[in-house]
Amino acid sequence: MKNTVYIYTRDLKRIFTNWAMIIIVLTLMILPSFYAWFNIKASWDPYGRTEGIAIAVTSEDEGSTIRGQHVNVGKDIIATLKKNKTLGWTFVSKEKADHGVKHGDYYASIVIPKDFSQKLGTVLQDRLEKPVIIYKVNEKINAVAPKITSKGASSLTQQISEKFVKTANGAIFSVFNELGITLQRDLPTIQQVEQRIFELENRLPEIKKVINEANDTTQKAGAIVSKAQAALPEVERLTADGAQMTQQLNTFLTKSDEVLKTAEPTINETLQRVQQRALGVQELKNQLMEKDIAPAEVSAAAEQLKVQLTKQIADTGEILTLLTDLNALSQQKVLSPVINDVKNVNGLLQQQLSDVNDLQQQTKNGDAPDSSVLDRFSSRTDQAVSKLNTLTNSYSSTIVPAVEQAIKEAKDKTASANSLLEEANKSMPDVSNVLSKTASGILLGQQELAKITKDFPRIEQNVHNIADKIRKFQRKENIEDIINLLKNDVQKESDFFAKPVLLKEERLYPIPNYGSAMSPFYTTLCLWVGALLLVSILSVEVADEERFKSYEVYLGRLLTFLSIALVQAFIVTLGDLFLINTYVVDKVPFIFLGLLCSFVFMTIVYTLVAIFGNAGKAMAIVLLVLQLSAAGGTFPIQVVPAFFQALNPFLPFTYAISMMREVVGGMLADIVRKDVTVLLCIWLGVLLVGIFLHKPLSKTSAKLTKKARESKLIH
Repeated sequence: MKNTVYIYTRDLKRIFTNWAMIIIVLTLMILPSFYAWFNIKASWDPYGRTEGIAIAVTSEDEGSTIRGQHVNVGKDIIATLKKNKTLGWTFVSKEKADHGVKHGDYYASIVIPKDFSQKLGTVLQDRLEKPVIIYKVNEKINAVAPKITSKGASSLTQQISEKFVKTANGAIFSVFNELGITLQRDLPTIQQVEQRIFELENRLPEIKKVINEANDTTQKAGAIVSKAQAALPEVERLTADGAQMTQQLNTFLTKSDEVLKTAEPTINETLQRVQQRALGVQELKNQLMEKDIAPAEVSAAAEQLKVQLTKQIADTGEILTLLTDLNALSQQKVLSPVINDVKNVNGLLQQQLSDVNDLQQQTKNGDAPDSSVLDRFSSRTDQAVSKLNTLTNSYSSTIVPAVEQAIKEAKDKTASANSLLEEANKSMPDVSNVLSKTASGILLGQQELAKITKDFPRIEQNVHNIADKIRKFQRKENIEDIINLLKNDVQKESDFFAKPVLLKEERLYPIPNYGSAMSPFYTTLCLWVGALLLVSILSVEVADEERFKSYEVYLGRLLTFLSIALVQAFIVTLGDLFLINTYVVDKVPFIFLGLLCSFVFMTIVYTLVAIFGNAGKAMAIVLLVLQLSAAGGTFPIQVVPAFFQALNPFLPFTYAISMMREVVGGMLADIVRKDVTVLLCIWLGVLLVGIFLHKPLSKTSAKLTKKARESKLIH
């Protein structure tokens, strides 16, 4: 150890007693700092000066007429860009733009075609065409500029899209607003219709009385037919009119009857009841399928199954009747597939009932049930449950729309019935007079009134149902609330749908400029460069090293290099902080960690050169190149090729840059401790290699160096 200190102190004495050496060492101490300072300052705020990046803009848009209004979106875009200073927008002709991009006068060009507004307006037509903006970029001029210009082009298209969506939404919500106003204006009429339906419901007993009286009158009119012959032509004309009226009423009442039968709640309730019973049958089936079940238990279960299946058959028969009546109202017979499915279920249920009767007959005398009958019954039960599940699941999409349409027709035709009944009531004296004059008219009147009398209970129930639905709607919904919803603020609604989500950015450990963010990389890099400069200018060999042991020479000269390297780190970190005003949160740790980086880097580079000579310098340069790509100093390590990602955990730069970033942005102690620990482990490993392998390896490399020096080309 004494000789190590001797070599070190002798080196210091030789430096301080030689003015030329002092100048060289001072230069070596300061020179690496320039590398960091110039690069940090040059990249201080590159994205804040993009106004100098020239982009040629050309609009050939001829405009278009949309709903009687002339629009020219290209012209609007040009006007907007003239106010935008983020990039160097230059407005030229298409020919000049193409020439300028090719020759590097502009980094990129944006051309708005002639049909831009026209295609944008196709949103109101059946055939949509998306408008296109032509973007050209010269990527050979600069590697980064195309990314910036592409961002500008993307931002432009986004602004156009947002403005278009906002305008379109404004038109849509304007329609909603007008609809709300119209509903509000017509609200008294709507309420009046509701009131008339309630009045019709209240007058149904009176209408029934009129029909009964008319029926009695037609019966009495037969006695005076012979007295009406003189007025036969007039009677025939009036009878034809009466026949037409009563036929329309008959058609209406018949269809109203069918609508009533196919009421959606009845179908839904019955279908769910059948499904629940089917599940019960399935549970009983599972009991029957158990091994060693007693015949008495089979008989008891069969009796329950007969009850359940009989009810299911009756329910599905009721559903078939309702669906068949409803399907008769449909022009396209849309419920035919559903009717077939229900028929299949009904058939399966009847087959199940037959199987249950067979089982009950087999176990009547205490015999065990036939397994084939059990299997057949089990299969049919599962099929019935599956088909019922399918029917229930498709209920809303298949049956409900048809039922709702039928109910709508019932409402319309009920209104017609009301009108017809009122007219019939007013015209009843005339009808009575006509019926008293013609026998055929009397007969026809008797037939039609018989139909009315027969169907009136169903009509009466239908009117009650409609009135009940109106009352139910009034209890659950308020039409005035719907009107208020439609009468919205058009501007606010269109703004919301154009940009429904706002991005709230929260910056963790914010760094105010790009140069400060890059300072960990450039500072770390300059310290490695400083170590390379030292081994390139200063010798790692000791002139009289034969006097000393190999490890003493290695450690003694290492101390000299480390001393200069630490001064290098001290100068560059202080310069970062106070000369170029780099943003650093933890300033004192920044200085000390810079010293640590320099300490480790110098040891690595010195050891390579001390052991391998000039080849070691080449190794240090190769290691530098690999670290530039694989340490994640510029690009995130996740975006570089797999080879460099694999190298990343083994490189000193990885941990040096990481801990320097921590103190720049705001230090997390656990990350810094990990990085410092890894660097110290690397340093210790390199130091041990230098101490123990310096002598054997340096002898081998010395022969190579000696032979190379004979060429007189290297020192």
